[in-house]
Amino acid sequence: MPAFVTFGRILFAVLFIYTGATKLFAIAATADFIATKVTLPEVVAPYAQQLETMASMPFMQLLAIAVGAFEVLAGLMIALNFGARFFAIVLIIFVVASTFYFHDFWNQPAPDNAKTLIEALKNLSIVGALFMIAGYGKATRPVEAAYGEV
Repeated sequence: MPAFVTFGRILFAVLFIYTGATKLFAIAATADFIATKVTLPEVVAPYAQQLETMASMPFMQLLAIAVGAFEVLAGLMIALNFGARFFAIVLIIFVVASTFYFHDFWNQPAPDNAKTLIEALKNLSIVGALFMIAGYGKATRPVEAAYGEV
């Protein structure tokens, strides 16, 4: 059973490693996409301006880099089973927030929202898998019979 869990973690983590890497390889496109969906609150705007000045880069590009790096790091940590619970919980928050901002099927008319609804449901299943990873954790489990009491 542990081999299946390990293999499942690695396969699951590929999703985050790949999507994070694609964000990092296309930072400008990712930043433009984030800018179309996310608006900064007035409370955060002065801090974003300070970050832009320090980094000499638009805030949305900084956010794109941070999101891409976070996805790669979290995916690697889950695949390597190092801090898997922590990263699974943080990814739950991340996936729920990204679903809310980027897959808002409730703001679209019924026939046009099918693709967005499927993407939101896919993210819901990813959240379910992340809950399983958070619940399973890194602790070793007692040896179980492969087929129970046969």
